[in-house]
Amino acid sequence: MTREENLKRLERLKAIVASLPHKPGTYQYYDENHTIIYVGKAKDLKNRVSSYFHKEVDRYKTKVLVSKIFDISYSIVNSEEDALLIENELIKQYQPRYNVLLKDGKTYPSICISNEPFPRIFKTRTINKRYGQFFGPYSHIGSMYAILELINKIYKPRSCRQPITINGVRQNKYKPCLEYHLHNCNAPCIGKQSHEDYMQKILQAREILRGNTREMSQHLRKEMMELAENLRFEEAEEIKKQVLLLDNFCSKSEVVSHTITDVDAFTIINDDTNKTAFINYIHVKKGAINQSFTYEYKRKLDESDQELLNEAILEIRKRFQSDAKEIIVPMPMDFNIKGAEFFIPQRGDKKHLLELSEMNCRQYKFDRMKQAEKLNPEQKQTRLMKELQDKLQLPKMPYHIECFDNSNISGTDAVAGCVVFKAMKPSKKDYRKYNIKTVSEPDDYASMQEVVRRRYSRMIEEGTPLPDLIITDGGIGQMNTVRLVVEDELHLNIPIAGLAKDDRHRTNELLYGFPPRVIGLKTDSELFHALTRIQDEVHRYAITFHRDKRSTHALHSALDDLKGIGPKSRDMLIKSLKSVKRVQEADIQTLTKIIGNHKAQLVYDYFHPAEATQQPSTQQ
Repeated sequence: MTREENLKRLERLKAIVASLPHKPGTYQYYDENHTIIYVGKAKDLKNRVSSYFHKEVDRYKTKVLVSKIFDISYSIVNSEEDALLIENELIKQYQPRYNVLLKDGKTYPSICISNEPFPRIFKTRTINKRYGQFFGPYSHIGSMYAILELINKIYKPRSCRQPITINGVRQNKYKPCLEYHLHNCNAPCIGKQSHEDYMQKILQAREILRGNTREMSQHLRKEMMELAENLRFEEAEEIKKQVLLLDNFCSKSEVVSHTITDVDAFTIINDDTNKTAFINYIHVKKGAINQSFTYEYKRKLDESDQELLNEAILEIRKRFQSDAKEIIVPMPMDFNIKGAEFFIPQRGDKKHLLELSEMNCRQYKFDRMKQAEKLNPEQKQTRLMKELQDKLQLPKMPYHIECFDNSNISGTDAVAGCVVFKAMKPSKKDYRKYNIKTVSEPDDYASMQEVVRRRYSRMIEEGTPLPDLIITDGGIGQMNTVRLVVEDELHLNIPIAGLAKDDRHRTNELLYGFPPRVIGLKTDSELFHALTRIQDEVHRYAITFHRDKRSTHALHSALDDLKGIGPKSRDMLIKSLKSVKRVQEADIQTLTKIIGNHKAQLVYDYFHPAEATQQPSTQQ
């Protein structure tokens, strides 16, 4: 490639880079044959891709990569997490020359029984059927370790990696390892356990991995009874321990029904945008669940749930090598699978299995949502605002929410607080405190009207944006009180909601509308907790303001109102005479010794006004 051709290539690539958006996504580099040579992800596509074409790039490998690029394509996504997942899939699919192949985070471990004269049983993420028989994958790691622990306790397969042969055992080529001395292995390497007995144990372990735990328990019980009948009690005791271990393991497994055997169950649910579907797969054998896995599918052409299930069932059954004759689904399917039959249960154990699958699906969706919200907290706030908008049927999302609360003791030191939440987060710079001016009696409704009138009258005068929603700390009475001011007096169209409390003073319902009606909202939902946090915040704010005002009032003394006497002189008097009362009773000579003649006269005249008025006439 000539220098002119290279310059034209770089100009064309920089023109593509210039048009890239400042959004998260994935990008692909192509060579002159339009083969993908590199796949990358970016939090900001434009910034990331443009960094490859900076003159100061000094990494040799990067320069080599850039010299091979002839075209660029990209895909934008909603979050960095989506970009990571797509990048992973593209790398696995195309295996670009300049990418380090990523380990598949969704490649769950399996259990392998190796093809050896004395097989080993171990976990692995590498599937190569030449090396042995594989069981899994296990989406729940704890379940896999539980099965391995059970097999190790019952059958004690060897864990060493040395290649052991039958001839080697006969020729005494091996020595027992520490596992034998710890009683974790029966030492087939030195003939302590015969090859026939070892292989019999491996065969039984294989049946457990296949899910036939009930059958193995029955087999062991039968063997135990035969040993007991032949008076081989010590051996029967060992078998009994194995039976107890197996029964304990079975009791911890999710048992659907002993009548259900070799069944697949599939359910599907959608995310809130209906762009992503979650499909759960459960396999039941001998009444116990031995596989449970949830897949995530992103819609490309607005496929229906039925169309996605059509695709997923074949793919998932192939991956898990399932040949179950019965497939439980939540809806009619428009295709048939050779050797299997679809069934839509209406009641009973199979209906319970379908519900269990759906529960797993919803949990997976919830976990995915939480992960996404950790990466992008704004997603949660937007979701809560959208949910509140839908519940109250508001014309727009309530981005700006204000809440009011009063606080007083028998009408004294009456105050009110207003807290402001924007995007479901407190905006403390917009909080406001109010001293009640026009209400002298303990009247919460009148106090609320005064505060709301002052708040929104001023906002109208200053042209400040009005809130999207007002929440009152109270029920129907507070809502109607606020509505009289907002709608009837100020003629504002601001939605008003209320949080009512029960007899135990606990918030238990959300009210909205005119006349107010109860909005169906679970008290353990995230939205309800978000609203009660707003209520708790305004209550805290008003109470704190009231306490501060009450404390200031309690600490106020007559010396604070005395003109000409500052804090320093006041403190000197209190320190010397110990109380305001003693200052009031002190004579002029005592006061003069403490704060001087002029200030002493001011204090004395303040507390003895009669003598101060008589003093000029005596001098005349």
